[in-house]
Amino acid sequence: MKGVFSAPGDYIHFKSKVPLHKITIGSKQWRYYDFGPKVVPPLICIPATAGTADVYYKQIMLLSMKGYRVISVDIPRIWNHNEWVLAFEKFLDAIDVHHVHLYGTSLGGFIAQLFAQHRPRRVKSLILSNSFLETRSFAASMPWAPVVRWTPSFLLKRYVLIGIRDGPHEPFIADSVDFVVSQVETLSKDDLASRLSLTADAASVGPLLLSDSFITIMDTNDYCATPQELKEQLGERYPGARRAYLKTGGDFPFLSRPDEVNLHLQLHLRRVGVEARPELIPGTPTNTAGENPSKKNDERDVDDTPKDETEDVDDTPKDEREDEDDTPNDVEGGTLNPTPEDHLLPASDGATSYDLHEQVLVNETLHPES
Repeated sequence: MKGVFSAPGDYIHFKSKVPLHKITIGSKQWRYYDFGPKVVPPLICIPATAGTADVYYKQIMLLSMKGYRVISVDIPRIWNHNEWVLAFEKFLDAIDVHHVHLYGTSLGGFIAQLFAQHRPRRVKSLILSNSFLETRSFAASMPWAPVVRWTPSFLLKRYVLIGIRDGPHEPFIADSVDFVVSQVETLSKDDLASRLSLTADAASVGPLLLSDSFITIMDTNDYCATPQELKEQLGERYPGARRAYLKTGGDFPFLSRPDEVNLHLQLHLRRVGVEARPELIPGTPTNTAGENPSKKNDERDVDDTPKDETEDVDDTPKDEREDEDDTPNDVEGGTLNPTPEDHLLPASDGATSYDLHEQVLVNETLHPES
Protein backbone atom coordinates (compact mmCIF):
# COMPACT_ATOMS: atom_id res chain seq x y z
CA MET A 1 0.00 0.00 0.00
CA LYS A 2 1.21 3.49 -0.74
CA GLY A 3 2.48 5.65 2.06
CA VAL A 4 0.62 8.75 0.87
CA PHE A 5 -2.80 8.52 -0.75
CA SER A 6 -3.92 11.03 -3.34
CA ALA A 7 -7.58 10.95 -4.35
CA PRO A 8 -8.04 9.99 -8.03
CA GLY A 9 -9.09 12.75 -10.37
CA ASP A 10 -12.26 10.91 -11.41
CA TYR A 11 -13.26 10.58 -7.74
CA ILE A 12 -12.76 14.32 -7.20
CA HIS A 13 -14.90 14.90 -10.28
CA PHE A 14 -17.56 12.50 -8.95
CA LYS A 15 -17.71 14.28 -5.59
CA SER A 16 -18.19 17.61 -7.34
CA LYS A 17 -21.16 16.31 -9.35
CA VAL A 18 -23.00 13.76 -7.21
CA PRO A 19 -24.47 14.89 -3.86
CA LEU A 20 -24.03 12.85 -0.71
CA HIS A 21 -27.27 12.28 1.22
CA LYS A 22 -27.64 11.68 4.93
CA ILE A 23 -30.84 10.64 6.64
CA THR A 24 -31.51 9.61 10.23
CA ILE A 25 -34.14 6.92 10.79
CA GLY A 26 -34.65 6.11 14.43
CA SER A 27 -31.17 5.69 15.87
CA LYS A 28 -29.57 4.87 12.51
CA GLN A 29 -27.89 7.38 10.26
CA TRP A 30 -27.76 6.38 6.61
CA ARG A 31 -25.16 7.88 4.31
CA TYR A 32 -25.83 7.27 0.63
CA TYR A 33 -25.64 8.42 -2.98
CA ASP A 34 -28.73 8.32 -5.20
CA PHE A 35 -28.20 9.24 -8.84
CA GLY A 36 -30.03 8.58 -12.09
CA PRO A 37 -33.66 8.77 -13.29
CA LYS A 38 -36.00 8.25 -10.35
CA VAL A 39 -38.56 6.39 -12.49
CA VAL A 40 -36.11 3.51 -13.04
CA PRO A 41 -36.08 0.71 -10.42
CA PRO A 42 -32.81 1.28 -8.56
CA LEU A 43 -29.72 -0.86 -8.31
CA ILE A 44 -28.63 -0.63 -4.67
CA CYS A 45 -24.94 -1.26 -3.97
CA ILE A 46 -23.98 -2.61 -0.53
CA PRO A 47 -20.28 -2.61 0.39
CA ALA A 48 -18.11 -5.06 2.29
CA THR A 49 -16.76 -4.61 5.82
CA ALA A 50 -14.03 -2.26 4.62
CA GLY A 51 -16.20 -0.35 2.15
CA THR A 52 -18.29 2.80 2.15
CA ALA A 53 -20.86 4.21 -0.24
CA ASP A 54 -17.99 5.94 -2.05
CA VAL A 55 -16.32 2.74 -3.27
CA TYR A 56 -18.97 2.33 -5.99
CA TYR A 57 -18.44 5.76 -7.49
CA LYS A 58 -17.33 4.31 -10.83
CA GLN A 59 -20.60 2.36 -11.09
CA ILE A 60 -22.66 5.43 -10.21
CA MET A 61 -20.90 7.55 -12.83
CA LEU A 62 -21.25 5.18 -15.78
CA LEU A 63 -24.60 3.54 -15.10
CA SER A 64 -26.32 6.87 -14.41
CA MET A 65 -25.04 8.14 -17.76
CA LYS A 66 -26.64 5.08 -19.35
CA GLY A 67 -30.02 5.96 -17.83
CA TYR A 68 -30.00 3.69 -14.78
CA ARG A 69 -30.65 4.74 -11.19
CA VAL A 70 -27.91 3.71 -8.75
CA ILE A 71 -28.06 3.99 -4.97
CA SER A 72 -24.90 3.26 -2.98
CA VAL A 73 -25.18 3.00 0.80
CA ASP A 74 -22.96 2.82 3.84
CA ILE A 75 -23.78 0.04 6.28
CA PRO A 76 -24.90 2.01 9.36
CA ARG A 77 -24.22 0.97 12.96
CA ILE A 78 -26.13 -2.29 12.97
CA TRP A 79 -25.08 -5.08 15.33
CA ASN A 80 -27.00 -8.17 14.22
CA HIS A 81 -28.75 -9.54 11.17
CA ASN A 82 -32.34 -9.16 12.36
CA GLU A 83 -31.63 -5.50 13.07
CA TRP A 84 -30.22 -5.16 9.54
CA VAL A 85 -33.39 -6.46 7.86
CA LEU A 86 -35.63 -4.10 9.84
CA ALA A 87 -33.35 -1.08 9.43
CA PHE A 88 -32.85 -1.57 5.68
CA GLU A 89 -36.60 -1.90 5.16
CA LYS A 90 -37.18 1.37 7.01
CA PHE A 91 -34.50 3.02 4.88
CA LEU A 92 -36.21 1.92 1.67
CA ASP A 93 -39.53 3.19 2.97
CA ALA A 94 -37.97 6.54 3.88
CA ILE A 95 -36.59 7.10 0.37
CA ASP A 96 -39.84 5.82 -1.18
CA VAL A 97 -38.33 2.78 -2.90
CA HIS A 98 -40.37 -0.40 -2.88
CA HIS A 99 -38.74 -2.84 -5.32
CA VAL A 100 -34.97 -3.11 -5.59
CA HIS A 101 -32.14 -4.91 -7.33
CA LEU A 102 -29.26 -5.51 -4.91
CA TYR A 103 -25.54 -5.65 -5.73
CA GLY A 104 -23.45 -6.72 -2.75
CA THR A 105 -19.79 -7.61 -2.34
CA SER A 106 -18.54 -9.94 0.41
CA LEU A 107 -20.44 -8.98 3.60
CA GLY A 108 -22.68 -6.76 1.47
CA GLY A 109 -23.67 -9.76 -0.63
CA PHE A 110 -24.41 -11.81 2.47
CA ILE A 111 -26.75 -9.25 4.04
CA ALA A 112 -28.35 -8.65 0.61
CA GLN A 113 -29.30 -12.33 0.57
CA LEU A 114 -30.65 -12.11 4.11
CA PHE A 115 -32.88 -9.22 3.11
CA ALA A 116 -34.08 -11.14 0.05
CA GLN A 117 -34.87 -14.11 2.28
CA HIS A 118 -36.91 -12.14 4.81
CA ARG A 119 -38.44 -9.54 2.46
CA PRO A 120 -38.88 -11.52 -0.77
CA ARG A 121 -41.50 -9.19 -2.27
CA ARG A 122 -39.10 -6.25 -2.28
CA VAL A 123 -36.05 -7.84 -3.90
CA LYS A 124 -36.35 -8.41 -7.64
CA SER A 125 -32.80 -9.61 -8.36
CA LEU A 126 -29.35 -10.10 -6.81
CA ILE A 127 -25.78 -9.60 -7.99
CA LEU A 128 -23.38 -11.27 -5.55
CA SER A 129 -19.64 -10.66 -5.78
CA ASN A 130 -17.04 -12.63 -3.78
CA SER A 131 -19.78 -13.39 -1.28
CA PHE A 132 -20.85 -16.26 0.99
CA LEU A 133 -23.83 -18.04 2.57
CA GLU A 134 -22.87 -18.33 6.23
CA THR A 135 -20.68 -16.59 8.81
CA ARG A 136 -19.69 -19.48 11.08
CA SER A 137 -16.11 -19.59 9.81
CA PHE A 138 -15.71 -15.85 10.41
CA ALA A 139 -17.20 -16.18 13.90
CA ALA A 140 -14.72 -18.96 14.68
CA SER A 141 -11.81 -16.74 13.66
CA MET A 142 -13.01 -13.91 15.94
CA PRO A 143 -13.18 -15.37 19.46
CA TRP A 144 -12.98 -11.83 20.80
CA ALA A 145 -16.21 -10.82 19.00
CA PRO A 146 -18.21 -10.51 22.29
CA VAL A 147 -15.97 -7.61 23.33
CA VAL A 148 -15.75 -5.96 19.91
CA ARG A 149 -17.68 -2.89 21.14
CA TRP A 150 -14.92 -2.14 23.64
CA THR A 151 -11.96 -2.87 21.35
CA PRO A 152 -9.76 0.17 20.60
CA SER A 153 -10.20 1.71 17.18
CA PHE A 154 -6.62 1.08 16.04
CA LEU A 155 -6.96 -2.64 16.73
CA LEU A 156 -10.22 -2.81 14.78
CA LYS A 157 -8.65 -1.05 11.80
CA ARG A 158 -5.64 -3.33 11.98
CA TYR A 159 -7.87 -6.40 11.94
CA VAL A 160 -9.85 -5.13 8.94
CA LEU A 161 -6.73 -4.17 6.99
CA ILE A 162 -5.02 -7.51 7.64
CA GLY A 163 -7.78 -9.08 5.58
CA ILE A 164 -6.77 -6.99 2.55
CA ARG A 165 -3.96 -8.60 0.62
CA ASP A 166 -0.95 -6.30 0.46
CA GLY A 167 1.26 -5.97 -2.65
CA PRO A 168 2.91 -6.30 -4.93
CA HIS A 169 -0.05 -5.54 -7.18
CA GLU A 170 -0.48 -4.35 -10.72
CA PRO A 171 -1.21 -0.59 -10.76
CA PHE A 172 -5.01 -0.70 -11.03
CA ILE A 173 -5.37 -3.24 -8.23
CA ALA A 174 -2.86 -1.33 -6.07
CA ASP A 175 -4.89 1.84 -6.61
CA SER A 176 -8.11 0.05 -5.61
CA VAL A 177 -6.48 -1.16 -2.38
CA ASP A 178 -5.21 2.33 -1.57
CA PHE A 179 -8.65 3.83 -2.16
CA VAL A 180 -10.40 1.34 0.11
CA VAL A 181 -7.77 1.78 2.82
CA SER A 182 -8.40 5.53 2.66
CA GLN A 183 -12.11 4.83 3.18
CA VAL A 184 -11.41 2.62 6.20
CA GLU A 185 -9.62 5.59 7.75
CA THR A 186 -12.89 7.55 7.59
CA LEU A 187 -14.82 4.96 9.63
CA SER A 188 -15.34 5.49 13.33
CA LYS A 189 -14.69 2.93 16.04
CA ASP A 190 -18.41 2.11 16.29
CA ASP A 191 -18.71 1.79 12.51
CA LEU A 192 -15.93 -0.78 12.41
CA ALA A 193 -17.12 -2.60 15.52
CA SER A 194 -20.68 -2.96 14.23
CA ARG A 195 -19.55 -4.30 10.85
CA LEU A 196 -17.24 -6.84 12.47
CA SER A 197 -20.11 -7.79 14.75
CA LEU A 198 -22.28 -8.43 11.67
CA THR A 199 -19.51 -10.58 10.20
CA ALA A 200 -19.10 -12.61 13.39
CA ASP A 201 -22.82 -12.91 14.18
CA ALA A 202 -23.30 -16.60 13.38
CA ALA A 203 -26.03 -16.95 10.76
CA SER A 204 -26.71 -18.53 7.39
CA VAL A 205 -28.89 -17.70 4.42
CA GLY A 206 -32.01 -19.83 4.13
CA PRO A 207 -33.91 -20.71 0.94
CA LEU A 208 -34.88 -17.76 -1.26
CA LEU A 209 -38.15 -17.41 -3.11
CA LEU A 210 -36.18 -15.58 -5.80
CA SER A 211 -35.53 -17.71 -8.88
CA ASP A 212 -31.89 -18.50 -9.68
CA SER A 213 -32.43 -16.89 -13.08
CA PHE A 214 -32.62 -13.52 -11.32
CA ILE A 215 -29.25 -13.98 -9.61
CA THR A 216 -25.79 -13.20 -11.02
CA ILE A 217 -22.67 -14.44 -9.24
CA MET A 218 -19.65 -12.30 -10.14
CA ASP A 219 -16.33 -13.49 -8.74
CA THR A 220 -12.67 -12.73 -9.30
CA ASN A 221 -10.46 -15.70 -10.04
CA ASP A 222 -7.15 -14.40 -8.74
CA TYR A 223 -7.72 -13.85 -5.02
CA CYS A 224 -10.01 -12.23 -2.50
CA ALA A 225 -10.60 -12.24 1.25
CA THR A 226 -13.54 -14.65 0.94
CA PRO A 227 -12.27 -18.25 1.12
CA GLN A 228 -12.68 -20.24 -2.10
CA GLU A 229 -14.75 -22.95 -0.39
CA LEU A 230 -17.32 -20.36 0.69
CA LYS A 231 -17.58 -19.01 -2.86
CA GLU A 232 -18.07 -22.54 -4.17
CA GLN A 233 -20.75 -23.13 -1.55
CA LEU A 234 -22.58 -20.05 -2.83
CA GLY A 235 -22.43 -21.31 -6.41
CA GLU A 236 -23.81 -24.69 -5.37
CA ARG A 237 -26.76 -23.02 -3.64
CA TYR A 238 -27.76 -21.19 -6.85
CA PRO A 239 -26.97 -23.62 -9.69
CA GLY A 240 -29.16 -21.74 -12.17
CA ALA A 241 -27.57 -18.34 -11.53
CA ARG A 242 -25.71 -16.50 -14.26
CA ARG A 243 -21.95 -16.74 -13.68
CA ALA A 244 -19.67 -13.79 -14.44
CA TYR A 245 -15.98 -14.55 -13.96
CA LEU A 246 -13.30 -11.89 -13.80
CA LYS A 247 -9.84 -13.40 -14.27
CA THR A 248 -8.25 -10.69 -12.17
CA GLY A 249 -9.41 -7.80 -10.02
CA GLY A 250 -8.56 -8.72 -6.45
CA ASP A 251 -10.86 -7.85 -3.57
CA PHE A 252 -12.27 -4.72 -5.18
CA PRO A 253 -13.00 -5.36 -8.89
CA PHE A 254 -15.58 -2.55 -8.95
CA LEU A 255 -12.60 -0.21 -8.60
CA SER A 256 -9.82 -2.16 -10.33
CA ARG A 257 -11.93 -3.55 -13.21
CA PRO A 258 -14.82 -1.06 -13.50
CA ASP A 259 -15.39 -1.63 -17.24
CA GLU A 260 -15.91 -5.36 -16.76
CA VAL A 261 -18.03 -4.98 -13.64
CA ASN A 262 -20.21 -2.27 -15.20
CA LEU A 263 -20.69 -4.42 -18.29
CA HIS A 264 -21.90 -7.38 -16.21
CA LEU A 265 -24.17 -5.12 -14.18
CA GLN A 266 -25.77 -3.79 -17.37
CA LEU A 267 -26.23 -7.29 -18.75
CA HIS A 268 -27.85 -8.38 -15.49
CA LEU A 269 -30.22 -5.41 -15.40
CA ARG A 270 -31.21 -5.92 -19.03
CA ARG A 271 -31.80 -9.62 -18.40
CA VAL A 272 -34.09 -9.03 -15.40
CA GLY A 273 -36.15 -6.44 -17.24
CA VAL A 274 -34.84 -3.11 -15.98
CA GLU A 275 -35.23 -0.57 -18.76
CA ALA A 276 -32.72 2.26 -18.80
CA ARG A 277 -34.06 5.75 -19.52
CA PRO A 278 -31.19 7.70 -21.10
CA GLU A 279 -33.65 10.20 -22.56
CA LEU A 280 -34.31 11.44 -19.01
CA ILE A 281 -30.67 12.43 -18.49
CA PRO A 282 -30.45 16.25 -18.74
CA GLY A 283 -28.65 17.28 -21.91
CA THR A 284 -29.22 14.03 -23.79
CA PRO A 285 -29.92 14.77 -27.47
CA THR A 286 -33.62 14.24 -28.26
CA ASN A 287 -34.89 12.66 -31.46
CA THR A 288 -37.91 14.51 -32.79
CA ALA A 289 -38.95 11.48 -34.83
CA GLY A 290 -39.35 9.47 -31.64
CA GLU A 291 -36.57 7.11 -32.65
CA ASN A 292 -34.49 5.38 -30.02
CA PRO A 293 -31.33 7.52 -29.76
CA SER A 294 -29.15 4.40 -29.61
CA LYS A 295 -30.85 2.69 -32.56
CA LYS A 296 -28.26 3.74 -35.14
CA ASN A 297 -25.44 2.53 -32.94
CA ASP A 298 -27.28 -0.73 -32.37
CA GLU A 299 -27.74 -1.23 -36.13
CA ARG A 300 -24.04 -0.58 -36.70
CA ASP A 301 -23.08 -3.08 -34.00
CA VAL A 302 -25.39 -5.78 -35.39
CA ASP A 303 -23.05 -6.05 -38.37
CA ASP A 304 -20.09 -6.72 -36.10
CA THR A 305 -18.98 -10.26 -35.45
CA PRO A 306 -21.02 -11.54 -32.47
CA LYS A 307 -19.05 -12.27 -29.35
CA ASP A 308 -19.76 -14.65 -26.51
CA GLU A 309 -20.45 -12.78 -23.28
CA THR A 310 -17.52 -14.34 -21.48
CA GLU A 311 -15.16 -13.44 -24.31
CA ASP A 312 -15.96 -9.71 -24.07
CA VAL A 313 -14.16 -9.42 -20.76
CA ASP A 314 -10.57 -8.49 -21.45
CA ASP A 315 -8.41 -9.05 -18.39
CA THR A 316 -5.44 -7.23 -19.93
CA PRO A 317 -4.77 -4.12 -17.79
CA LYS A 318 -5.48 -0.87 -19.61
CA ASP A 319 -3.39 2.22 -19.49
CA GLU A 320 -5.22 5.02 -17.71
CA ARG A 321 -5.08 7.08 -20.91
CA GLU A 322 -7.37 4.51 -22.53
CA ASP A 323 -9.92 4.14 -19.73
CA GLU A 324 -12.99 5.75 -21.22
CA ASP A 325 -15.03 5.60 -18.02
CA ASP A 326 -12.59 7.53 -15.85
CA THR A 327 -11.61 11.16 -15.99
CA PRO A 328 -7.88 11.99 -15.95
CA ASN A 329 -6.23 11.40 -12.60
CA ASP A 330 -4.05 14.50 -12.61
CA VAL A 331 -5.59 17.72 -11.34
CA GLU A 332 -4.03 21.04 -12.19
CA GLY A 333 -5.05 24.23 -10.51
CA GLY A 334 -7.96 22.50 -8.79
CA THR A 335 -9.85 21.80 -12.05
CA LEU A 336 -10.09 18.68 -14.18
CA ASN A 337 -9.23 18.55 -17.84
CA PRO A 338 -12.46 18.75 -19.89
CA THR A 339 -13.97 15.35 -20.67
CA PRO A 340 -17.33 14.05 -21.95
CA GLU A 341 -18.17 13.16 -18.35
CA ASP A 342 -17.96 16.77 -17.12
CA HIS A 343 -21.73 16.78 -16.64
CA LEU A 344 -22.07 13.02 -16.13
CA LEU A 345 -23.70 12.78 -19.56
CA PRO A 346 -23.16 10.27 -22.39
CA ALA A 347 -21.25 11.25 -25.50
CA SER A 348 -23.57 12.67 -28.12
CA ASP A 349 -22.78 10.15 -30.85
CA GLY A 350 -21.86 7.12 -28.73
CA ALA A 351 -19.40 6.10 -31.44
CA THR A 352 -16.29 5.43 -29.37
CA SER A 353 -16.78 5.40 -25.62
CA TYR A 354 -19.49 2.77 -25.54
CA ASP A 355 -18.67 0.41 -28.41
CA LEU A 356 -17.75 -2.49 -26.11
CA HIS A 357 -20.83 -2.09 -23.95
CA GLU A 358 -23.31 -1.57 -26.78
CA GLN A 359 -21.96 -4.44 -28.88
CA VAL A 360 -22.34 -6.93 -26.06
CA LEU A 361 -25.74 -5.59 -25.02
CA VAL A 362 -27.00 -5.84 -28.60
CA ASN A 363 -25.60 -9.38 -28.86
CA GLU A 364 -27.45 -10.23 -25.64
CA THR A 365 -30.68 -8.99 -27.24
CA LEU A 366 -30.15 -10.88 -30.49
CA HIS A 367 -29.06 -14.12 -28.87
CA PRO A 368 -30.86 -14.42 -25.49
CA GLU A 369 -30.12 -17.51 -23.46
CA SER A 370 -32.67 -20.23 -23.77
